Amino acid sequence: MAKLTHLDQYGQARMVDVTGKTPTTREAVARGRIIMKQDTLALVEGGEIPKGDVYGVARIAGIMAAKDTGRLIPMCHPLELTGIDVSFQSNHDRGEVVIEARVKTVGRTGVEMEALTAVSVAALTIYDMCKAADREMIITDIRLISKHGGKSGSFKREE
Repeated sequence: MAKLTHLDQYGQARMVDVTGKTPTTREAVARGRIIMKQDTLALVEGGEIPKGDVYGVARIAGIMAAKDTGRLIPMCHPLELTGIDVSFQSNHDRGEVVIEARVKTVGRTGVEMEALTAVSVAALTIYDMCKAADREMIITDIRLISKHGGKSGSFKREE
């Protein structure tokens, strides 16, 4: 069993103290996919989903989610984010949309959770907007692609 090192005097989990860390530029990129019927993707791309502009709404939802990560995930620090970009790439032949979030800050802790949260909520928003047309959609492969900055250095996933 792993030893928990971030416990308070009562043995309860606590948020990590980053007061002594030096602020540095930090960036994280996360990616995920939503798989749907080709007909559903055609509706999305044609602007024919009754709830509106799927990518536009999902982009805003992802940005808002990244900003709220510290409120949504209990031990995450609330951060001042300096840049958030959520983008979409569709592949009609595979019936999929790849969602990517890039989050930046200058701070004492990383933005991996913010990028992952942005991708997750953007995918859920696409699902919500398209569920009347396709209840078989699959949200999958949400993962950290890269991160830069901070004491632990850089990470880049081999894909």
